This record gives sequence, C-alpha cells and structure tokens, in this order.
Amino acid sequence: MERCHPSEVYELFVRHMNTPRVVVDNGVCETATLVQVHSARKHGVLLEAVAALSDHGVCVRKGYISSDDGRWFMDVFHVTDAAGCKVADADKLLVRLESSLAAAAAAADALPRPAGCDPPAKEALCLLELIGVDRPGLLSEVFAVLHDLRCSTVDAKAWTHGGRVAALVFVRDEDTGAPIHDTARIRRIESRLRHVLRGGARGARTVLLDAAAVGNLDRRLHQLLSEDREADRRAPAEGPATTATAVAVQEWGERGYSVVTVSCRDRPKLLFDVVCTLTDLDYVVYHGTFDTDGDHAQQEFYIRRLDGRAISSEGERQRVIQRLQAAIEGRASEGVRLELRISDRRGLLAYVTRVFRENSLSVTHAEITTRGDMAVNVFHVTDVAGRPADPKTIDEVIHGVGTESLRVDEERWPRLCSTEGDAGGGAGAGLFSLGSLVKKNLYNLGLIRSCS
Repeated sequence: MERCHPSEVYELFVRHMNTPRVVVDNGVCETATLVQVHSARKHGVLLEAVAALSDHGVCVRKGYISSDDGRWFMDVFHVTDAAGCKVADADKLLVRLESSLAAAAAAADALPRPAGCDPPAKEALCLLELIGVDRPGLLSEVFAVLHDLRCSTVDAKAWTHGGRVAALVFVRDEDTGAPIHDTARIRRIESRLRHVLRGGARGARTVLLDAAAVGNLDRRLHQLLSEDREADRRAPAEGPATTATAVAVQEWGERGYSVVTVSCRDRPKLLFDVVCTLTDLDYVVYHGTFDTDGDHAQQEFYIRRLDGRAISSEGERQRVIQRLQAAIEGRASEGVRLELRISDRRGLLAYVTRVFRENSLSVTHAEITTRGDMAVNVFHVTDVAGRPADPKTIDEVIHGVGTESLRVDEERWPRLCSTEGDAGGGAGAGLFSLGSLVKKNLYNLGLIRSCS
C-alpha cells in the first residue's frame, strides 16, 4: 500500500479538524428541518452557513449559536421551505452546506479546496457596479443605455435605500455573447452610466472577471451602500413610520461581550443580512439566539471585535446600530412584487422597465436572472412617490407586457411566514433584556453559573 508523505498526512489532519461538520435531520423536529454545523472557530464560517441556507431558498425559523469563546462553535438552525414545511430535498441542502463550508475553511487556512468543492466553471463576464441617487425611471435609463451600447444583461440585482440605489449588473456583448474586453468600449460604458447615475467618479465601475469569483452578490450590495453612505458621512435615512425595526447594543462587562438585539418584521434572508453586516464590521459572533413568532423576528448576538474586545465607544455603538438598521431596511422590499418569466430577447429589460416608467411606477428592488433562453426577473414597484401602486395601473402594465409572462406574486410572503402570532406593537416591541435568551443557553451548557 502506498504511504502518504508526512506533510500530506498533516495537511489532511488539519483539513479534517478545521472543516465544519454538517448534519441535516428531518426526524428530530415535527415542524422543521434541523441543521447543525460544528466547527473550529473561524471568522466568516457562520456567514457562509447562513448564506448557503439563504441561497438554497429555505427560511430560518429559529436557532442558536454556542461556543467556548474561541476554540469551537456549534450552530443550530430550524429551517422550512417557502410553504412552511420541512425541506424536501434535505440531501441537496446537506451537499450545498458541506461544499460551501469546506471551501470557506480551505480558503481560511490557505489550503487547496477539497475535491468537489470548486464551483462550476463560468465564462468571464463584465461586472458593472453602480451607485447613485435614486429617482423614478432610473433603472429604465440604465437598461436603455446598456441596450444602446449593445450590452446584454445576464444577471443583475438592484436595491434602493435612503434615496440611493446600488446595483450589480453582469453584461456581455449583445451580438456575439462573448465577454467585453475592449478597453475603449468599457470606458464608454462607464462614462454613459456615470452620466445617468449622476454619481461622479463613484457612479459606475466595471470589472472584468470570472462570474464564479464574485462571491455573494447580496453581501457586495450591502458593502456598496455602506461605502457610499460612509464616503458621504451620511447617516441612513429614517424609514417610514410603519417600519418596526429596533436595534440595540448593550454591554455585558462581566463577560466582555457587546450584546446586539434586533426586533423587526421577519422576512427572507433577514438572518443573513444581520450576520453579514456584523462580519463586514469585523465582529465575531460567539453566542446567539434567533426566533420568529408569526411575522415577527427576534435576534440576540454576543459579539466581540476580531481583537477580542467589546465595543468601546458611543460612536462605535451608534455605527453598529445604523449599519444594522440600514441592512435590515435596505432589503425590506416595498411595493407590489411582479414576476416576469419570458423568452429572453434583445432589449427586453429596456422595454419592460420603460413600460414601468411610462405608467409612473418606480422600481425599488430588482433581481434579474437568465436561465438558458429564459428571463426570470422579479421587480418590486411603487408609484413615483413611494406609495402603493394603483391596482388599475398594475393591471395595465401586466396587459401591456403580457398576462402570460408578467404576474403579481400575492402569495409568496404569507407562505414564507407563519400566520400565527402578532408582529407586536411599535419599533421597541420585542427587544430582549440583556442576555435574556443567550444566558439561558449558556447556563444549560454549563458555561455560566446563573441565568438570572
């Protein structure tokens, strides 16, 4: 039998110790699928786990995070599908989680990726990063410019928040389907889009790269909006009076933690947005509890900075609160959700968004996807003042684009959240007392003597 070199044995040992172990079980809980992740403590692994769950389309109903303050951690998630049932394709979910977490662990340790963890090869695409002042009809102008410059949009995501818009758009040559390499053409695209966005040098930027190397698009959108806000030294705009988002940061000096509590309406990818923000701010989550009651979500996290310290100033505390509020509200898509499924063709996005603009509809959120020769797009629309769109206007738009292609998705949100319970009062409702849930969890694990 062929013997392994000692260095290879050591590398395999390190990989085994550091690669998270994942369990997906449909038999433990009657109402949800149980997902457990055990691993050595690695900054960013929690985010990878939450991102993999989000990308698989499951809803995290409740769960907790526990660690021994640095050496190991365990994440437990109770998840359902969009209809509130157990996850039917549990095996596929397990494979997705194992692949994502093994790749993250290998990257953190600068080790070669384990076999089977490399993403499928994709052709190089031109990525447009857009940031600017939001206004009615802006996306229509962007897609019209791209069509005029003979750029085909393959995938795109756009968010609006606080009067600003951030978008990631993948394009290729409309005539050949090939990546755009010509430097002069790229500069022309940037110049035209900056003029539309009125955002100066930061308005539009292009990057030629492999699509598989982009990373998580949602995370990049959070970063774009945060960088934009901090560059202008602007606090995030306050949401409408109906927004019930409460974020607090308290100190637990006895254990050297900062305790972040979040109370808001539940929605898809809420946990991802919170964990992503904390990770990008260079905080490590050591313990946490998250739960949903009807359409209301409560989250509590015990955090420290990467250097092991708690939040040390009022300015830092306010920055964390503002960043979390912006992340939560930035994806809280307002307006009617319209789904477009149609054979892809040249100028499709320019045409559809022009129809929205001509009917005085404003796009607050967009997700553009191309699957083979089909365009699968989602738009959230309001009127130009940000109010709910007139149903008659929506009907006219649907008939204008095609009733077989464009439809209102009225059932998606109610099926994502249980109808039991109440969202509960105003913005302060549901905030935890200091350590209320996590202390109980730590006490049960024997890590503290009292949970009082």
